[in-house]
Amino acid sequence: MWCINEIDEEYRNRMYDVLDLYEKEYDPFYPVICFDEKHKKLIEDVRERIPIKPGKPEKYDYEYKRNGTANIFVAVDFKGGKRDVTVTDRRTKKDFAHYMKHLVDDVFTDAHKLIIVLDNLNTHFKKSIIDTFEKEEATRLLNKLEFHYTPKHASWLNIAEIEINVMDMECTGGRMKNKDYLMKETMAWCSDRNEKNSKINWNFTKKKADKKLSKYYI
Repeated sequence: MWCINEIDEEYRNRMYDVLDLYEKEYDPFYPVICFDEKHKKLIEDVRERIPIKPGKPEKYDYEYKRNGTANIFVAVDFKGGKRDVTVTDRRTKKDFAHYMKHLVDDVFTDAHKLIIVLDNLNTHFKKSIIDTFEKEEATRLLNKLEFHYTPKHASWLNIAEIEINVMDMECTGGRMKNKDYLMKETMAWCSDRNEKNSKINWNFTKKKADKKLSKYYI
């Protein structure tokens, strides 16, 4: 547990709100979905790699070609063992709004409501959905979404960061030459994780938080 900023009442309230969600018994009709995004540089080799051999690692040249950037949206139902990874060109308000619609209509279709845990980026708010869709559609989506925000400067409370770290270690940590290649690799990785029903065991509880934060209480 860490905090760059002051641990004040708002920090504690938001932290306890998120930890309450994490400690609840799993309900597939009201899943807790942790959401985050990752900026990814698209980099292509300019010389052919020497492939890995028994006892010898893969070798590649330091020189590379830049092919722009992409954004990766990640949403994980960490108790249900299901996640979605979607690559976009950008991460604007419209991109966020359309991704929330994707989660509601295409990914967690059986859920009555998605309980979304997310950080405080300026695109991550209801207004993005209201500004993107017609009133009827925006209302429909917002009735299916419930947003819960991590404390400011404490995004470590978002389990999506753990999922992104796993993705980096197993998939996106290396060079991705273009958007199509990035989409192919992340989709394969995501499908494999879902087939294995990979879950995340979160151990930081309210009880542990109370113990660590007791010195800040008056």
